[in-house]
Amino acid sequence: MTNTIQDLTAEAGEISSYLQATLQGSPEEIQQRIADTMAYVARTGEMLATAKRMLRKRKSEEIQNTIIAIARENCLSAKVQNALLDSIAEDEAFLVDTLDRLNASATHQLDALRTLLSYEREGLRLNKTGY
Repeated sequence: MTNTIQDLTAEAGEISSYLQATLQGSPEEIQQRIADTMAYVARTGEMLATAKRMLRKRKSEEIQNTIIAIARENCLSAKVQNALLDSIAEDEAFLVDTLDRLNASATHQLDALRTLLSYEREGLRLNKTGY
C-alpha cells in the first residue's frame, strides 16, 4: 500500500463507508463484521500514525521555509505562527482528524458488535436452537 495523502484519504473513505453500513444482525454476519472491524482498527491505527508523521514533516518543512522567514521580518507572535502553520498543513491535519475518528469509531463498533453477538447467542441458547 502506498502512503500518499491522496491514497490514505481514499482508503479512509472506503473504511468509513464500511463502518457506516448497517448489518442485518445474524450471528454469522456479526462474527464476520467483528473480524473485519478488528482489521480496520489495526489498519486505521497504522494509517493514523502515518498521517501524523506526514503532518509533522509538512509542518517542519513549512517552519523551515516560510514561518521562520516571516517571523524574522514581521515579529509574528507564537499564536499567529501556529495559526499559519495549521492553515498551511490543513489537508494533513484533516486526514489525522479523520483517521483518529475512524479508529475510535471502529473500536466502539467492535464493542457494540460483541454485545450484539452475545445477545444473539443468548437468544439461541434460550430457544435451544444451538449455535
